[in-house]
Parts: sequence; structure tokens; C-alpha cells
Amino acid sequence: MNATPALSPMPRTLEVESLERFDALVAGGATAMAGWHVQSVDLTQRSGALKALDPSGAMFLGCRLADGMEQSLRTRGALVFPILPGVPFDPYRPTLYTGPELYAGVTVRPYEQTPDALIYAWTKRQGRAGVESAISAALHDHHIGEALQEALDGAFAGRRIVGVMGGHVAPRGSRTYDDAARLGRGLAAAGLVVATGGGPGAMEAANLGAYLSAFPERALDAALRQIAVVPLFRPSVSAWARAALGVLGGFPGGAENLGVPTWFYGHEPPNMFATHIAKYFANSVREAVLLEKCTGGVVFLPGAAGTVQEVFQDACENYYGADGTITPMVLLGVRHWTEELPAWPLLSRLAEGRGMAGRVHLVDSVDEAVAVLR
Repeated sequence: MNATPALSPMPRTLEVESLERFDALVAGGATAMAGWHVQSVDLTQRSGALKALDPSGAMFLGCRLADGMEQSLRTRGALVFPILPGVPFDPYRPTLYTGPELYAGVTVRPYEQTPDALIYAWTKRQGRAGVESAISAALHDHHIGEALQEALDGAFAGRRIVGVMGGHVAPRGSRTYDDAARLGRGLAAAGLVVATGGGPGAMEAANLGAYLSAFPERALDAALRQIAVVPLFRPSVSAWARAALGVLGGFPGGAENLGVPTWFYGHEPPNMFATHIAKYFANSVREAVLLEKCTGGVVFLPGAAGTVQEVFQDACENYYGADGTITPMVLLGVRHWTEELPAWPLLSRLAEGRGMAGRVHLVDSVDEAVAVLR
């Protein structure tokens, strides 16, 4: 399954995603731009170079151009997709997000004035808005999918991705939160890349634990104490985010890990501890992408409806999966998954006689979960 159909590039295309890359190509003697995909680059000071180049067959996606240059490029054979007005994000974005970027300014302004909040507010205003809004969101999600694949082929290349799914309500300072953090640390310390839904609660905890796996264990203990002073993102996302920034400031350069949140649940803010954030508008795409990329398996922490949905969405993929594509499923919390929300009996019955039969596990401790996936 490929849930984010990132369109495969045509042969010999060239991605130009920064002004430095553009300048290097020009300095290297380029004369024609056929096959160039120039994405979100400010070219307002490069009109001379653009006039000297043959742009036929090139594509410009959301680039800033000097007056008259857009028409010049089109006339000479380029495709130009303009910056869309009134959209508080880059639909042609070439890279993933970071937490400090989404929360830019939160140290001096309320969360409601940060990029993350402004984009969420934009989604709520759209309602039945026209095709331009739908196209903007779809283009954004397509390019985020491409950026995510680039990260998997680059920063995370050669490493297994393990998902940690769990509820968003676990407060900082709770046993559930601390266990999720130690799970994230244990998985990352075993050489696995931790991926979560990128939100608060158990998701934040797992990303935090993975991030701090680059430091001695006492660092995680200190961070858990430090961050617990603001247990929840309600009533103040601002205070919640600032507490996380305080931890990041004290422990810079943590281990790389992944968060895949969504503005569909924009009332649940993204966490700061995922170093690579693939934030989508379409939740259905986000859910499918997250499970698809977790080729090393998934740990399901105690959760409610959303986590149960993820359990059986993953189970469906494994149930019909071909040999070699089935990934481990680890349900952590015997009482929760057999009594409170008894998903385990149904899951284990579903697995009988299928290729997934030996790939579903019920465990009761963080160490057991790590051991299964290691």
C-alpha cells in the first residue's frame, strides 16, 4: 500500500530546493533548465540568471519571482505554479517541519499566534471553501509525503522504523507517560527509529524518550521531572510548549526520531521532541502513512478509540499481507488489552492460521516490548 501517492519523478529530473543549489548550478555552467523542479525558492534577485537560462521544460513551484518574470518563464516554455494568496503555509514545501519552527515565537507570544495555530485556524475557516483551499492542502500533503520519503532514504536510511501508538491524554508526570518515555528510549537505544503520531500524551513521551537516548539515563529522569510542572496542554498550550522548549534548551542535539501529526486534530498540538515532523492535513493519509512506514513493527500502548482503530488498521494490513511484509504488533498492558478494552482476544483469534500468527504479542512491561522488537 502506498497511502501518499508521491508521484514518481520523470527520468533525469533535478530537484532544486534552495537558492544555494540554484546558484551552484548556474556557476557550474548550466545553460538550460529542462527537467529542473525549482521548489519554494526566492528568485527575486536572480532575474538576470533566469533570463540567460533556457527554462523550457522546467517547473517552478511556489517560487518568488521579480515582476514580469513569471510571464517571461511561461512564454519561454516553463510551467509556473504560483504562490497561492491567503494560505498560511507553503503548499510546495520541500522539507519536513521541526517543533521550534511550528511553535516559532511562543516564548514571547501566545500559542495562538504561532505558525501551527495559524494554520489550524485556517483549516477551521475553510468549511466549504472553494477548490483553491482543497488544492493547497492536497499539494502540501503530497510534498510532505515526498519530504518524508527523502528523510527515510537519508537521515533514517538503513534503520528500522518502529511505531509507538498511544493516547493523547496521558499527563506529564504520570506513570503512563513515564513508561512511554522509557519505551521510546529503549527502542532508540536498540538502534531503532521511533515514530509516533506526533501529538501530546504518550506520543510526546515516546518522542521525548527517543530524543534523550543520546544522553545518559539520568538526563531522562531530570527531563521528566522538569516537564511535569506543566502536565497538560490545557488550559495553556503556550505554557505546555514552553516547558518542552526548556527541556530542548537543556539537552540540545538529541537522537533523531519521527512524528506524524495532523491538523485534522489541530486541537491536539504537536510535540516538540520529534526531530522530524511530517504534519498532514488529511488524517486518513497520515494514519496510513504512519503504519506503512513502521516496517519494524508497532507498539500499542493503552489508549482509547483512536488507538483501537490503529490496532485493527494495522491488523488488517498484516492479515492480508504477503510473506515478508507482515510486521510485528506488540500490545503493551495485559489488563488494558484483555479487560478494559479487550482487543487482544479478537486480535489473537484473527491471527490464527494466518501469516501474522507469530507476529502478534501481548506484553506487560517496557522491557518485554523492547525485547520483542529488538
